[in-house]
Amino acid sequence: MAGGVWGRARGGPVGSLTLTALAEGIRTNQGQPMRPPSKGPQPEPELKPEAEPAAAREPCSPPRAQEPDPEGPNQTLQSSWEKGTLSDLALYTAACLEEAGLAGTQVTAFNLSSALEARGERLEDQVQALVLGLLAQVPSLADGRPRQAALRVLSSLALEYSQDVVCALLPCSLPPDRAAAELWRSLSRNQRVNGQVLVQLLWALKGTAGPEQKALAATRALGEMLSVSGCVGATRGFYPHLFLALVTQLHELAQGPHSLDSPRVWAPSDHGPPHSHASCAVEALKTLITGDGGRMVVTCMEQAGGWRRLMVAHTHLEGVLLLASAMVAHADHHLRGLFADLLPRLRSANDTQRLTAMAFFTGLLQSGPTAKLLREEVILERLRAWQGDPEPTVRWLGLLGLGHLALNRGKVRHVKVLLPVLLGALSECDVRLVGAALSALRRVLLHPWAPVRRLSTELGPCLPPLLDDARDSIRASAVGLLGTLVRRGRGGLRLGLRGPLRKLVLKSLVTLLLRLHDPSLDAAESSEWTLARCDGALRWGLLEEMVTVAHYDSPEALSRICHRLVQWYPNHVPSFLSQTQGYLRSPQDPLRRAAAVLIGFLVHHTSPSHINQDLLDSLFQDLGQLQSDPEPAVVAAAQVSSQQVGAGLSPVKVGV
Repeated sequence: MAGGVWGRARGGPVGSLTLTALAEGIRTNQGQPMRPPSKGPQPEPELKPEAEPAAAREPCSPPRAQEPDPEGPNQTLQSSWEKGTLSDLALYTAACLEEAGLAGTQVTAFNLSSALEARGERLEDQVQALVLGLLAQVPSLADGRPRQAALRVLSSLALEYSQDVVCALLPCSLPPDRAAAELWRSLSRNQRVNGQVLVQLLWALKGTAGPEQKALAATRALGEMLSVSGCVGATRGFYPHLFLALVTQLHELAQGPHSLDSPRVWAPSDHGPPHSHASCAVEALKTLITGDGGRMVVTCMEQAGGWRRLMVAHTHLEGVLLLASAMVAHADHHLRGLFADLLPRLRSANDTQRLTAMAFFTGLLQSGPTAKLLREEVILERLRAWQGDPEPTVRWLGLLGLGHLALNRGKVRHVKVLLPVLLGALSECDVRLVGAALSALRRVLLHPWAPVRRLSTELGPCLPPLLDDARDSIRASAVGLLGTLVRRGRGGLRLGLRGPLRKLVLKSLVTLLLRLHDPSLDAAESSEWTLARCDGALRWGLLEEMVTVAHYDSPEALSRICHRLVQWYPNHVPSFLSQTQGYLRSPQDPLRRAAAVLIGFLVHHTSPSHINQDLLDSLFQDLGQLQSDPEPAVVAAAQVSSQQVGAGLSPVKVGV
């Protein structure tokens, strides 16, 4: 016999009811409707013993009861000792104690154990059978004292045998069962046992061995238990473990056959089963966070669409990053525990567990105090190591982590290590990697001691192509990075310094002017913002004209811009024209039209002596081809600009 509650001395009277009387009452009532004493509740019909559940409902570990010896003297007694009889015994015990004025988990457990010993049985060998018997009888019990007696028996068993109770109930929780849900909630309400049960469910959820069904059943059981007010307090001490286990389980579900593209969010209070296992896990996670005072975390996730992202395979890690950001902002009291629990998971052999941990680790680096839990060199070396991983997702998370480190001014001394990694990622094919590198470089420039000259030199060859990238988000980010670089170097530009930066601006000027008409709103707005930074740094005095072109497509304003540029940079005019010529073949109608107009104004304001006749001839031919363009606006612009270019050609060239 186990110690604790179950090992106390037996034999003395308990209130007005002795154990002998209890055993006699059970013996008398066996095979008859179980009735508590006369002052108790109304008689309840005895249920027939149920058959063992099917293989799908087999408990996670076999019951410890031994098969009786068929030739032994107790053959008849053992053969009748089935789950129905056991549950009747348990209910009768609880009812007798209640009638005697005795209530509570420990008293019920003590007397139930004594009653079983009177029959030659040990309670620890019958726990799972008792739980399954109670589960079968609970739906037929009336509300009030009979039902409370059954739930008290369950709590009594869970106090000492929580693992056996959980193993018995888990197979009955999938598919969802109302009776099982009620038993989980009753365990959650008992503060003496809910912590033990939650720990057992956590291990069932975290265990790598065992069937997937076990984890799904544990997720649903956790959802039921956490829905009870006050239960979250029982997670103190293992909150980070439970939190990360639920997030990891969501990753498993997002990749599994239970994932749905458009899941309906379910709450434990809803009638009927949830629409998907993932929505159940999300609700359990939300309840866990809310019960700990993190309502703002839940709200931020809802506003950013984070919960939906967590349930879909290709956006799950984005959802994890959003969740980490929300925790950093509104639940920082758990960050130390989460960070400590993440570290061993980063080397897990399980891909879903490792990637989820990497994403959360990356998000937590936004918190300066949390990032200081490890030495800066250790974090940086770990993130750099991720860049050598063949999986693009791992490299992407590493770049995001480097970007978070760049926000911390204390990490600026590591810029010599950061820059080669970030600049190298600009040549990646994966849009996530390039976007993360651009974002991290922009954060580096936010530091007061950012290496502006070095970045201007390093970005000179690789940034201009990104301004014309086919991916809208990359174009917008690259243009924004250029604007940030100009803003940080504006002091040197005004003094005539910053040669590499000035060269980069002039090399990108045509692209910025044409991208004011970019079909992507983000790219167009980013171009307008960057041109405003260039105007302020180089003192062009053209801010009003640029805004007018951006919002009203004014030819007059564009003409004034071209006139000033030709005056200030006459030697760059051929380069401006050559760059613009390339956009005449753009697949985007607004850019072809804008390029044709810009060529016309540049040629109009430039002296013919500054433009090579071969270049003018090439422009004239390309504009002529545009006059058969399917877009009427492009044709009209090409016709006008052809006249301007033709006026600058020599008579021999025109004749040809």
